[in-house]
Amino acid sequence: MEFGKVTAFMKATALEVAILTGHLVLYPSGMIAERLSPAPPPTTITPGDRPVILLHGFVDNRSVFVMLRRSLLRHGRDCVESLNYSPLTCDLRAAAELLGRRVDEVRARTGHAEVDIVGHSLGGLIARYYVQRLDGDSRVRSLVTLGTPHAGTTVAPLADAHPLVRQMRPGSEVLRELAGPAPGCRTRFVSFWSDLDQVMVPVETARLDHPDLLVHNVRVSGIGHLALPVHPTVAAGVREALDAGGPVAVGTREEEPGATSVA
Repeated sequence: MEFGKVTAFMKATALEVAILTGHLVLYPSGMIAERLSPAPPPTTITPGDRPVILLHGFVDNRSVFVMLRRSLLRHGRDCVESLNYSPLTCDLRAAAELLGRRVDEVRARTGHAEVDIVGHSLGGLIARYYVQRLDGDSRVRSLVTLGTPHAGTTVAPLADAHPLVRQMRPGSEVLRELAGPAPGCRTRFVSFWSDLDQVMVPVETARLDHPDLLVHNVRVSGIGHLALPVHPTVAAGVREALDAGGPVAVGTREEEPGATSVA
């Protein structure tokens, strides 16, 4: 490994350790039910200010989004909410159904026909299942995934005892379902993947590659898995992705070189 790559790897690892330490401190706060945004008067509803739902990853909770939530609120998003699914959940599909109920509740409360979703790791896969397999594309305008194993990850083989981990393995039944045809899917996907993500093995598995989907992949340099929902540069990229109103071409897989470089 070249010296520059070693240095980048060491910096990313140190940042991951620091973020993990901070996250362990915040974790208990994420188990407390969050205060939901009040319904706005009908005259204030605008299509460009859709509610945002944040969905955490495996064995995590909404506390992972403290920084991203703050960033979205500070830059004009009035309704940003998180969904905690139970750590005892054993089926990605059940979590996707729960997400669907939350989406409908938010839509009914706020008066918006559509929402945006940001999912970290497994959360992105749950949201994708809802969009592709449970007709969520009629309710979700944009889905942004952060370090999500779209093609499956081979990390930590000893963790296969957990059903959710098995569903994140390459070739699992869930991933085969998601790889199937999805004609006419209306949701716009933006997938952030990092070249130093040690949870996504190989790192390219976090790219979304599907011929029927409206996809834009964004490569992030210099940070690891835990930093994706925390780093301010990524937060800026997420805001830009959510604010972009236009569609991209079906099956698009281009990158934005340097747009999210944090090295």
